[in-house]
Amino acid sequence: MSFTTALSGLNAAANNLSTTGNNIANANTTGFKKSRSEFVDVYASSIGGVSKTQPGAGVRVSEVAQQFNQGNLDFTDNSLDLAVSGEGFFTMAANPGDLKSLIYTRNGAFRVNKDGLVTNTQGQALLAYAANGKSVSDGFSQGVLKTVSINVGAGLPTATTNVDLKVNLDSNSAVPANNVFDPTKSNSYTKQTSATVFDSLGVSHTLTSYFVAGPITASPTRDWKVYHYITDNPDAPVNVDLAAPPAGGTTLTFDSTGKLTTPTSPVTLKPYVTGTSAADISMKTDYLGSTQLSAAFSVDALKQDGLPAGRLTGIAIDKEGVIFARFSNGGSTPLGKVAMTRFPNPQGLSKLGDTNWAQSADSGEPIPGEAGSGNFGLINAGALEQSNVDLSAQLVNLIVAQQAYQANAQTMTTENSIVQTILNIR
Repeated sequence: MSFTTALSGLNAAANNLSTTGNNIANANTTGFKKSRSEFVDVYASSIGGVSKTQPGAGVRVSEVAQQFNQGNLDFTDNSLDLAVSGEGFFTMAANPGDLKSLIYTRNGAFRVNKDGLVTNTQGQALLAYAANGKSVSDGFSQGVLKTVSINVGAGLPTATTNVDLKVNLDSNSAVPANNVFDPTKSNSYTKQTSATVFDSLGVSHTLTSYFVAGPITASPTRDWKVYHYITDNPDAPVNVDLAAPPAGGTTLTFDSTGKLTTPTSPVTLKPYVTGTSAADISMKTDYLGSTQLSAAFSVDALKQDGLPAGRLTGIAIDKEGVIFARFSNGGSTPLGKVAMTRFPNPQGLSKLGDTNWAQSADSGEPIPGEAGSGNFGLINAGALEQSNVDLSAQLVNLIVAQQAYQANAQTMTTENSIVQTILNIR
């Protein structure tokens, strides 16, 4: 009898309908991966093997296989929303207190919980590789997983060590009337400019550079002097140059094209004693790129590497997964690097629900890595990966599954009619 054959067809069609319905239901689920029912035919075994005339015993579902192709990216305004563009899963701790409770997801809708940890809506914590130092160049330890906490306190200050100053000095400038330099007398220097620098406690100080035009000689070159003073107190500026004036100062020499010829390297200034518990400020000034042209005095570039103390203003994550704490002082500190994982056979992963998966015997061993390296995709901050469900295709599949179900039901109806005919023979 073919009742069992038709029943297997009904069960297979019902499974296909359920799978298609689940895909449609999750069309808007972030990070969801669609599935498909995969069928194989069934033949009854016998000692002599399968007969050429054996019609078969129906069908069965061999697997409901998930399809891990890329979903579209939906860009948001939340910097903690992450999407993987390419291969790989976010590595999560199902229990933030147990870093060995590993699960994996493509759903990057993260937030900060009451303890300051970056988690998803289920309270599962995002894991990252620990930073080896205070800068990206120090690297990250791929073997050391940690939760991501934004309870990082204030941004630490950084003492100024380098000041880059690129200026144009007017070649038509006259020599100052007072030939003895005094920072309190404007007729003893040609021009001045100031930069804010910081000590080790983040206290700001004003570094003023005074430029003094030298006499024009028969030589095509012309020398200038530059003196460096801390002018926090304008009435009592403190000299921090290499030697005390008037014999001090740094000589700037230009050739006939207005190009700076000396100094060719940064000038080391005399350490400035702050008079507080802060360390002395030891700085270098670099004039590379300065010119002497027939044009008004101008500061073309001014940059220093110190920072005051700052407060946390936000979290930023780059395409390689480096997580930065951003501070109001303009500084940033790497908190870690998003831990990525991929598998030889992602279709073999165990489905946990909540768009989470776990390792299984069929998935193979997890392969840890970093975004943008090897076969791992890049991370897009401020974006979420949409479901990869194509609603149009699913609706068509729904019709096909419905027709298959109805056809198998018709087989049972026909078989029942035949049986009734046989039973009614007298």
